[in-house]
Amino acid sequence: MIDARLAPISKFESLMDELQWVSRCRHGDEIALGHLIGRHRNRLIRTATNLLRDRHEAEDVSQEAFLKAFREIGRLRDDRAFSGYLYRICVRLCMDRLRLKRAEPAEFDSIQEHQCGQIENKVVIQKCLDQMPTDLRTTLVLREIEQLSYEEVSEAMHVPIGTVRSRLHTAREKFRKLWLEAIGD
Repeated sequence: MIDARLAPISKFESLMDELQWVSRCRHGDEIALGHLIGRHRNRLIRTATNLLRDRHEAEDVSQEAFLKAFREIGRLRDDRAFSGYLYRICVRLCMDRLRLKRAEPAEFDSIQEHQCGQIENKVVIQKCLDQMPTDLRTTLVLREIEQLSYEEVSEAMHVPIGTVRSRLHTAREKFRKLWLEAIGD
């Protein structure tokens, strides 16, 4: 006999649980709220960290996104769209913060051939991303790092899919150029 506690939860069962939690959350159920936060917290923080390049600020934005999502959960027309709704709020909050910052691009030295380890690559990737315009960086991070579909990126950034495709092409080219400059090729 198979122990039900050890059986993997199917994607369908997981979605059904989320639908129930969202429905219960609409009625003020704090336990359901806790389940939704637990389910999305890590990915939301990772998404915000990749966009903002600051873990502490990402945690603040994630918390703000949860608060806003639950405060305005009545606006959500379809409980199945909760995940997209939450990530769209998070991305918009990140973009707002980035617009306020308008940070200067960081200067960095070329990497030496013998330093092409994993940590050095991560540092160079972060510095390349930091030099990109906000809209291109956001598109690239959501599609390539967070693995969102074109439709999800479009929804999160509130732009047409054609714009996502165009920005992604431009972002990839810009990133490639920055990468090549950084490694000295």
